[in-house]
Amino acid sequence: MRAVLQRVSAAHVSVDGEEIGAIGPGLLILLGVAAEDTEEDARWLVGRILALRIFADEAGRLDCSLVDTGGGLLVVSQFTLLASLRKGKRPSYHPAARPEVARPLYERFCGLAAEGLGRPVAMGRFGAEMEVSSVNAGPVTLILDSRRRD
Repeated sequence: MRAVLQRVSAAHVSVDGEEIGAIGPGLLILLGVAAEDTEEDARWLVGRILALRIFADEAGRLDCSLVDTGGGLLVVSQFTLLASLRKGKRPSYHPAARPEVARPLYERFCGLAAEGLGRPVAMGRFGAEMEVSSVNAGPVTLILDSRRRD
């Protein structure tokens, strides 16, 4: 699994002009599921994300996690994060999981995140054409990959 994390002041996702998920301060996660990913990848990634200290404490140091701050979490499925750009001018999406594999892992990731936070997680709509808006705070943008674990 590959995730792009953006610390945001606010974010929302819409489908056909209807807002289906929104948060205030917190994290927007764009999540790509690879063909070889398993629940173990989802568990590792959720654990890592929820423990990241990327929010300011009272002294202004980045020493608080999303759990510490009570911030929101919006997770949007994005298979294009797994695109291979090695050949030609057209991305190849063969590294991404097929929908029948990716959808349950995306939903499991969101469920694990909600369990870890102790509150619901806002979600995009898997497979839909979505419009995602965010106000990146900091800006702080990080990339995590469960295959690299760095």
